[in-house]
Amino acid sequence: MNDAFDGVRDHYRATGLTERLKIALAVLGPEDQPLTPEQLGALDQFHTRGLAATAELAGMARITADMSVLDVGSGVGGPARFLAATYGCRVTGIDLSEPFVDAARYLTRRTGQSEQVSFHTASALELPFDDGDFDAVFLQHVAMNIADRARLYREIQRVLKSGGRFATFDVVANGGEPHYPLPWARTPATSFLLTADATREAIEQAGFRTLTWQDDTETAKAWFAQLRASGPPPSPNLGVVMGLDFAQLAGNLGRNLMEGRLGILTAVFEAASAKTENHLENR
Repeated sequence: MNDAFDGVRDHYRATGLTERLKIALAVLGPEDQPLTPEQLGALDQFHTRGLAATAELAGMARITADMSVLDVGSGVGGPARFLAATYGCRVTGIDLSEPFVDAARYLTRRTGQSEQVSFHTASALELPFDDGDFDAVFLQHVAMNIADRARLYREIQRVLKSGGRFATFDVVANGGEPHYPLPWARTPATSFLLTADATREAIEQAGFRTLTWQDDTETAKAWFAQLRASGPPPSPNLGVVMGLDFAQLAGNLGRNLMEGRLGILTAVFEAASAKTENHLENR
């Protein structure tokens, strides 16, 4: 593995995470009391605008009960559990961080969804699945940690069925060097931001057709402004996952958005059919 890969994995190492979660969740009831995905929303949605962003992206991707969905960079599993509970689909999550995967499995047992939602430790650049295994792939606040975007998007395209949907919600470069530390990187060494236009170009070159494309920067800025006005977040929250400095990390993301250094992109793409791929190869 290269230094950047190791640095990303170290950023999300989260030693002792499952035990910290058990302690934090005691305020919601005893260990044998089932929890709902909504109860965990402040804790397990590791991206701007939290559960609301996941719900909107799922609607844009037109998720249905008969789908098999892959969540790349699934963290502690919040989006995967929400998709399964809301739509009845089967969801698989992969994440580079073994502690995150262990925690995701624990939280999924607490919500009673282990038969419908599963998690694996794996790299987004080497997805451990066969070609065409999934109807939809989600990628939320993950690509910023990945330097080889071409390989990332080719892997996503590979595991999607023809006509399958790729839904992404990510941070993009928008002008000027960001202030660090940030939720995905404490230094520039593990941050690989692209502009929105460069992101779209890389995705389309991997064999996708754009269905929906929108700049959600202003919505994200309003969300951060509301957070500041509301005071400390409810407990338990993402500080349990990312540590005591998470407020600083999130605050810097908000600052970068407000200063126009970063932006937020929401988009849905369709995987090219075999016929289209052959046409492109023969051009």
